[in-house]
Amino acid sequence: MSKSIANPINDLREIRSLMERSRYFMGLSGLSGVGAGLFALAGCALVVAYQWAAGHELIFISKTLGMTDHPWGISPFPFLVLTAGGVFLGAVSCGYFFTVRRAKSLGQELLHKKTYQLAWHLLFPLAVGGVFCLALIYHEHGGFIGPATLIFYGLSLLNGSGYAREELSYLGYLEITLGLIACFFIGYGLHFWAIGFGVLHIAYGIWMYRKYDLK
Repeated sequence: MSKSIANPINDLREIRSLMERSRYFMGLSGLSGVGAGLFALAGCALVVAYQWAAGHELIFISKTLGMTDHPWGISPFPFLVLTAGGVFLGAVSCGYFFTVRRAKSLGQELLHKKTYQLAWHLLFPLAVGGVFCLALIYHEHGGFIGPATLIFYGLSLLNGSGYAREELSYLGYLEITLGLIACFFIGYGLHFWAIGFGVLHIAYGIWMYRKYDLK
């Protein structure tokens, strides 16, 4: 009797799994989030070390600090650009590695229509946010870059959650909320970056890894 009851349940689970595979890109791994979070925390730590070496407070880097005025021999703006670029490339490389590995284990093609749809819906809000941040730099409103990046990143996750696991939207809501809070604490962008791009990514990645990857 128990066997006859269990079979319909297994059939329903299989049907649900097939429906999810047809609708979502299932290759996203929780380890991608953990890796991205670790790179983000490493970038924040590097910025803290840079500020400590310069003798400035944690929440402030002088715009007038010249190339030869810092012990490391690099002025703040190019240093931040290089650090942000390194964190981004590291996070993307880590995400690509774990995504390819998980997609192969699930028998799902990486270069698929759902992959392109997910990438487009993620990248478009990020591109808009990038232009907006450039405008903030141009008009010397750098204090709002931290909140803006968190908000646009959260919008990107919400926009892409329809093509990936719906749990991605939960992270999006948290990033947006954190960005809005950061708007009222200008000057503490590094702290909010560490929480949003570091801690939240790691916590989300561990949760998703334990929920899906270990199965």
